Amino acid sequence: MPIDAAKALAADPRLGEIGWDHKDIQLYHLGLGAGRPATDPDELRYTLESKLHVLPSFATVAGAGMAMMGGLAAPGIEINLANVLHGGQSIELHRPIPVKGSATSTARVAALYDKGKAAVVVLRTEVADADGPLWTSDAQIFVRGEGGFGGERGPSAKEELPERAPDRVEERHIREEQALLYRLSGDWNPLHADPEFAKLAGFDRPILHGLCSYGMTLKAVVDTVLGGDVSRVRAYRTRFAGIVFPGETLRIRMWQEPGRVLVSVTAVERDDAPVLADTVVEHA
Repeated sequence: MPIDAAKALAADPRLGEIGWDHKDIQLYHLGLGAGRPATDPDELRYTLESKLHVLPSFATVAGAGMAMMGGLAAPGIEINLANVLHGGQSIELHRPIPVKGSATSTARVAALYDKGKAAVVVLRTEVADADGPLWTSDAQIFVRGEGGFGGERGPSAKEELPERAPDRVEERHIREEQALLYRLSGDWNPLHADPEFAKLAGFDRPILHGLCSYGMTLKAVVDTVLGGDVSRVRAYRTRFAGIVFPGETLRIRMWQEPGRVLVSVTAVERDDAPVLADTVVEHA
C-alpha cells in the first residue's frame, strides 16, 4: 500500500540545522512585492537592513524551507509527486523571528486523513534556537488517488465569513516577474517559471506560488489592520482554493474580530475567482 499510516506516524522525526540572515529576509520580502514605493518608510521596514523586521510567513522558506517535499519521503509514504497538491498552510509563532538566526528544525508526519479518493498528509515542522521555540509550521498536503486506507476523515477547518461587508479591502498587483523572484527563496518548481512545463500541467502559463499569495496576504493584513507591527501576529492559516497568475491582482477582503482577522482572497481579473479561503490571522 502506498500509504502505511501507522508506519508514517511512528517514524522518527527528521532533524536539520537551518540558518538565515538579513539577505534571505530581504529577498523573501521583495518576492512578495515589498518595496513599492522604494522610499516609502513603511516599505523600508521590509527592504532596508538597518530598519528590517521579519514578516512571520518567512517561516515557510527559512533555511530554504521546502521541508514539505522531504517530509513526503518519510517511511510509510510512497506516492507519485505528480498527484500532490499543497492544500493548506498554517504557522504558529512562539516569538518574533530574528533578523539573523540559526536553529534546529524537527519535521514529522503529524497526521494522515482519509478523504476517500484522496489522502491528506499533515507535515509538521517545529523550529527552535538556543533561546527556545520559534515557530511551528503545518503543511497540509493533498494526495490524489491515495485515500481508502481506512483512516479518520479529519477535522473541517472551514471558516464562515460574516454576512456584513468587509472592514477593509486591499488590492495587491502581482508583477509579471514576481514568481521568478520569489522562487529564489527556495521553491524551484518549474511550474512557476517554465511555460512548457506549465502547459504539461494544464495551465496556459506559469502560475504564482501559493505560498507567495500567502505571504502577500499576511503583509496586507500587517500593513493595514495591525499597523505594520509584525510582532502582533500569533498564528496564520489558510486553504489554497485556486491559482493566480503573475500580472493579475489579488483582492484581499478583511473582517476584523476580537483577536483575529478573517480574510478572503480572490483574483480580480478572473471575476473574483477564489485564491485563498478559510484564512485567519490571529493577533495580539
